[in-house]
Amino acid sequence: MQEQEGLVRRSLVLAAMTVLMFPALALAADGATGGWVGPFAVIAAGIGMAIAAGLCGLGQGRAIASAVEAMGRQPGAAARIQTAMIIGLALIESLAIYVLVVAIILLFVQPIK
Repeated sequence: MQEQEGLVRRSLVLAAMTVLMFPALALAADGATGGWVGPFAVIAAGIGMAIAAGLCGLGQGRAIASAVEAMGRQPGAAARIQTAMIIGLALIESLAIYVLVVAIILLFVQPIK
């Protein structure tokens, strides 16, 4: 258990260092126009949207499965369970919409040159 916690902690530290390192490299350019940020913005937008859409789909599937199971166990509370499920699905879907907005911002603020 402690080995897994140590591995997770090291992975998070490495990811944080990587994220903090790249803006410094991007800002170290000598005033050159264009650069390599545009193509990476496209890649980041695509990967971010793919991850968000996939995880939202998994989350929605689990939420619906749990709600249907709960409705099967307590049919009298089906209306309340369904209402809570629909609100939860809307919140899960909002994550994908937020990522789509960020992806569109990445694509149009940093155009490919």
